[in-house]
Amino acid sequence: MTADVRLDLRGEVCPFTFVRTRLCLESLAVGAVVAVEIDHEPATRSIPRALQEWGQEVLEVRELGAGTWLVRARKRVE
Repeated sequence: MTADVRLDLRGEVCPFTFVRTRLCLESLAVGAVVAVEIDHEPATRSIPRALQEWGQEVLEVRELGAGTWLVRARKRVE
């Protein structure tokens, strides 16, 4: 099992949070997992929604504390 690819997007806002998440996933092989750290609360909804619409699997969205969240997703489609 490979480790998650970490993507630190603290300080970024929508829609750039999803754009950068998508660019990261596009560079990975199918089955890879990306862990995105964000501090823009609306992105906790927009990133998972956009990923699912794109056909990717959202594994979790959880608050890390102090206004930061983690979104983990697995690449399912090219």
